Amino acid sequence: MSSSMWIIWALLSAIFAAMTAIFAKLGTQQMDSDFATLIRTSIILLILICFVWGTGKLSNPMLLSTKNWFFLGLSALATGASWICYFRALQLGDVARVAPVDKLSVIFVAVFAVCFLGERLDVRDWFAVSLVAAGVIILAIKR
Repeated sequence: MSSSMWIIWALLSAIFAAMTAIFAKLGTQQMDSDFATLIRTSIILLILICFVWGTGKLSNPMLLSTKNWFFLGLSALATGASWICYFRALQLGDVARVAPVDKLSVIFVAVFAVCFLGERLDVRDWFAVSLVAAGVIILAIKR
């Protein structure tokens, strides 16, 4: 696979994330957002089991290292917390304002990547991150 294929997968992720916001807003109407998150997560679990099994990628999870389990566990906890908060925000606010605020994660990822992974961002990168932050602030401010 080409090293530039990541951009296609990232764009598809963004498109599906946008669809997620719209569908979640419609799906959480007149129901508890936490219960909606449970239903969504259960469906995702079933889809992923079928996908991993169908592509022949199912392997013994007991062969994973302790480090793999630890960080995948932390990632799962963070994902769960994110989804619970996101669905609650969607239920309470306008999707066109909630989704951009959620994208503050772009800024947090940049900062965390530098602090915890030792990644380096140049001036141009930080300028782009600041543009994202400015866009979020503009969209979040109520008119």
